[in-house]
Amino acid sequence: MQVPLLDLKGQYATIKEELTAAIAEVMESQHFILGPKVEQCEAAVAKYSNVAHAVGVTSGSDALLMCLMAENIGPGDEVITTPYTFFATVGAITRLGATPIFVDIDPVTYNIDAAKIAEKITSKTRAMIPVHLYGQMADMDPIMALEKKHKLVVIEDAAQAIGSEYKGRRAGSIGHYGCFSFFPSKNLGAAGDGGMIVTNDAERAEKLKVLRSHGSKPKYFHKVVGGNFRMDALQAVVVSTKLPHLDGWTAGRQRNAKRYSQLFVEAGLAEAGESSAVVLPKVVANRHIFNQFVIRVAKRDQLQAFLQKKGVWTEIYYPVPMHLQECFAFLGHGAGEFPESEKAAKETLALPVYPELREEQLRYVVGCIKEFVDTEVAHSGSTIRAATQANKV
Repeated sequence: MQVPLLDLKGQYATIKEELTAAIAEVMESQHFILGPKVEQCEAAVAKYSNVAHAVGVTSGSDALLMCLMAENIGPGDEVITTPYTFFATVGAITRLGATPIFVDIDPVTYNIDAAKIAEKITSKTRAMIPVHLYGQMADMDPIMALEKKHKLVVIEDAAQAIGSEYKGRRAGSIGHYGCFSFFPSKNLGAAGDGGMIVTNDAERAEKLKVLRSHGSKPKYFHKVVGGNFRMDALQAVVVSTKLPHLDGWTAGRQRNAKRYSQLFVEAGLAEAGESSAVVLPKVVANRHIFNQFVIRVAKRDQLQAFLQKKGVWTEIYYPVPMHLQECFAFLGHGAGEFPESEKAAKETLALPVYPELREEQLRYVVGCIKEFVDTEVAHSGSTIRAATQANKV
C-alpha cells in the first residue's frame, strides 16, 4: 500500500470546478497583482481569524520579515524566539542585522517554553516571535504579560496554525501581528507562494501596505525603504476559494489524529508516560488543527527508512535546530544548550494526516510501525540472550 505524506490531487478533485472558475475570472480581468481579488481574500482571512485587518503578501517568510521591518528592528536589537522552528523564523531576524535570542521548547507541545522567556529579556530586547508549531498555539497569556511589562512587540508565527485557538482566541489575533503562510502543503494552501499578515492595529496595517510596495505612497514617492512583497491575485483567489472548506478539512485532520491515537493504543504502542514505544501528540490549546501529526520514537531514522520501504512517506520537522545550523555559527551556540529542542530533533516524525486518508491507510501506517517496534524488541531480546550465554561460558 502507498501512503503519501500529502495528497493535494485528492483535495483538488473536490474543488476543481470552483478553482477553475475563480482563476478564469482573474485571467479575464488581467489584473494579476493586488487589486480587488486580494482585497477580498484579505477581508475573508481577517474575518476568519477574528482580527480587524489583513495584508496579503508574497509568502509567510516575507510576512515575518515585514513585521520586523515595520517595527524598525535591526542591528543592536534582540528578538526572542525558539530554536525549534522552520528557518524563516530566525532568518528574518538575522537578515535585518538583529540578534535572535533562543528559548528552549516545552517537550510536550514543542512550542517555546513561556516560563523560560523572562530570564532572556535584556535592555536590547525589542520583540518576541512565538511559533505555533504543528498547528497548536504557544502559551500566549504569559507571553503577553511579558509584552506589557517590558513593552515588547509580539509577532505570532502562525504559518502552520491558521484557525487554531488558544482559550477561544484565534491564531494571529493575540499579538501585535500574526503571520500566515499559504505554501501549498499548508492546511490552507495556495497554488504557489503566498502569505498574509493580520493585525488589530490600523496604523500597523497601513504601514505594512506601504512596505509591501517598495515603501511607496503615493506611487513613485518613497518615505521608507520597503520591498516587493505584493500578493498575486491568482494566489488570492485560490486561498479565497479554499477558505470556506478549511474547517471541514481541519475536522478531517482532527478525526484522523484521534483515530491514529486509538489505533496506537489498541496496538499496545502508546500508553501513559514517556516509556511508550510511541509518544503521541498532546492537545493543550483548545483547537489543534494538526498541520502535522508528530510522534516521538526511539530509532527515528531507522523507523523512517523502514516506513519508506513499506510505501509510507513521512517527514522530519526539523532535523537540525536553528542554534546548530551552520549559517548561525556566529551566534556562538553549541550542542547541549537547548536540550529539549535537540532531543525533539532526534526523535520526532510526522505521519500522513491529511483529511482524505482512508481507514485502511491509517491502519496500515500503525501496523507498519508496530512491525518495526516488534522487530526491534525481538532483536534486542536476542542480543541480550546472546550476551547472557556468552557470559555464562
